[in-house]
Amino acid sequence: MLTKRIIPCLDIKNGRTVKGINFLELKDAGDPVELALKYSLEGADELVFLDISATEERRKTLVQLVQKVAQTITIPFTVGGGISSVEDVELLLKNGADKISINSSAVKNPKLISEISKNFGSQCVVVAIDAKLINENWKVHLVGGKVATELDLFDWAKKVEELGAGEILFTSMNNDGTKNGFANEALAQLSKTVNLPIIASGGAGTLQHFEEAFSIGNADAALAASVFHYNEISIPNLKKYLKTAGIPVRIQ
Repeated sequence: MLTKRIIPCLDIKNGRTVKGINFLELKDAGDPVELALKYSLEGADELVFLDISATEERRKTLVQLVQKVAQTITIPFTVGGGISSVEDVELLLKNGADKISINSSAVKNPKLISEISKNFGSQCVVVAIDAKLINENWKVHLVGGKVATELDLFDWAKKVEELGAGEILFTSMNNDGTKNGFANEALAQLSKTVNLPIIASGGAGTLQHFEEAFSIGNADAALAASVFHYNEISIPNLKKYLKTAGIPVRIQ
């Protein structure tokens, strides 16, 4: 049985790690290189680094920061933010990223998914989907949640699978930063809809929330930010808890 992965997420704005609630009210959460090292040493399975200002400000991802983080850690590392071409991907992979994450650019230009997949392999393409539950329908949002679309979460997930994505990172905007738990019903439906690994994101607040993302949401990985950045949950404790609850995890 494949082990379930725990993934700290570093949202980067102006070179610092930040965290908000429902995608708003951003607060400083520390130095990304220091946090990356801490998580790597504590037994995180992977790391996600999202330059949340990149798409909005039409700026390329901070390649130097990517280099520094990649030199510091020994675990796989996904980078997203402002990626809109095969050239952008090549630059990030050359500078130490193992995988890349695309979101707004994939919706605007779905062919980008297949182009990256053909050039570098589907294993390095993570399609991030930010969705919000509106009148019983999960609608995809872009540009860090600022732009609503008419795209349905599950239809879009099927499409990205067809186009060659290797993994889906689903963030529930309703749950993000609230610490009330992941969107487990949507996660479970997503795992039935596609045959791709699903990373659950948005809502982690307790050890039990992680366990539920796996046991109820059927997620393959769970991603969180503030509970790790502010030392509310430690990765070794979380993994011990999950193992005791019968969830297969990698223990250092």
